[in-house]
Amino acid sequence: MRHRSTKKTFGRHTSARKALERDLVTSLVTYEKIETTIAKAKYCRPAIEKLITDSKRGDLATRRALMAYFATEQPVKKLLEVLGPRFMDRTGGYTRVTQLGTRKGDKAPMALIELV
Repeated sequence: MRHRSTKKTFGRHTSARKALERDLVTSLVTYEKIETTIAKAKYCRPAIEKLITDSKRGDLATRRALMAYFATEQPVKKLLEVLGPRFMDRTGGYTRVTQLGTRKGDKAPMALIELV
């Protein structure tokens, strides 16, 4: 039963929702900005914030934890070598969500999520 659950489901099962979040975070780490719907941008924001905070440590345990999350090594390498040192003096707020208007096809509200 639902009973006031506040978690977004996007009409997907748990595994598909986790894959969606992982793919959005992987794209954001790779390209440093992506255009998606506002709901998906807000959904993946806590995950990327936690991963960047962890990558600031940069030790072996962090590398293994990141490798367990991502499917390939490329985003892990970028997090540890580029993004972790870039945000070393920042205590949080690594992303920015900017509203872009609506998508032409289905009028979905779009947003640009980018690293600050």
